[in-house]
Amino acid sequence: MSKLNIIAAVGENMELGLNNQLLCHLPADLKHFKSVTSGFPIIMGRKTWDSLPFKPLPNRRNIVITRNRQLNLEGCEVVYSLEEALQLLDHEEECFVIGGATIYKEAISRAAKLYLTRIHASFKADVFFPPFNLNQWKLKEETFNAKDEKHLYDFTFQVYEKITQ
Repeated sequence: MSKLNIIAAVGENMELGLNNQLLCHLPADLKHFKSVTSGFPIIMGRKTWDSLPFKPLPNRRNIVITRNRQLNLEGCEVVYSLEEALQLLDHEEECFVIGGATIYKEAISRAAKLYLTRIHASFKADVFFPPFNLNQWKLKEETFNAKDEKHLYDFTFQVYEKITQ
């Protein structure tokens, strides 16, 4: 079975986005996202697919989960559940859930790693990252990035690994 990872950028209150858009533009986070997920399959909901500036994301197998059984999207594989997506990736070493909130909520209990970009600001949002128990996760890496001319906010890259009993 493929090791399931989650990658997300969140605000101080676990905000994910507003009106199917990211909270803000952080070029270093986009570069980080690309370097972490490149070469691995990515799983996303249909709204996340719709929000992508270009489709499919290159150098990654793009899998989109939707309830619409008539949906045919060019450049990706369409499935109807997280379970079906994971079955497709059974032979893969690792894969990433890249959004949105509904898919994160379903995947978090099965995830082995969380790659979170913590944006040190609060935002108006209509979707949020699901609550999770930090006691079940061990912080393995943390890199602080100060705001600068390209980044309006301070942010921190974090990698958590699930603690196995």
